Amino acid sequence: MDFNFKVIIIGPPAVGKTSLLNRFIHNDFKLSYKMTVGVDFLTKALEYEPSKFVKLHIWDIGGQEKFKFLHRSFYEGAFGAFIVFDLLRHQTFSSMKTWLSEMRSIVIDDIPKVIIGNKSDLIPEIGQIIDRSEVEEYAKKKGCFYVETSAKTGENVENAFLELTNRMIEKMGKIINNNKENL
Repeated sequence: MDFNFKVIIIGPPAVGKTSLLNRFIHNDFKLSYKMTVGVDFLTKALEYEPSKFVKLHIWDIGGQEKFKFLHRSFYEGAFGAFIVFDLLRHQTFSSMKTWLSEMRSIVIDDIPKVIIGNKSDLIPEIGQIIDRSEVEEYAKKKGCFYVETSAKTGENVENAFLELTNRMIEKMGKIINNNKENL
């Protein structure tokens, strides 16, 4: 492996964090929802360039308030983060902002972040609930990349993971170059 990165996926309950991971890792989607208790761990190797690989160690952090006291230990050592909200429930967008703020207060280093608006497959059926430009403006202001995904159809899931991976590799490259200059 060229790189090993710890990645966290955070956000309010029932926004599809585990479903996004199952789509990314196993190319699978289940309608049944099983709440993540505390944290789950998944790993996947990605080829980011021909014959160059990165291993992602993904920490799926449960969204329930009762596990908040564990967040500090879960976040430590993270090199990238996904912050997820549900495109069909506006309160999850507000809650996602709190998650991002909390993460930034714990993870002092400015790590690459991708904000994910999940469940885009349901917008044609239910309608646009959250103003996309509001989310894009918020993400830009916070230095995050924003993408809308569907764990159900797989739309943009791979793209989200590749975007974060490329941003982490770019950051690692800068760290390596800075270290070489300081030798």
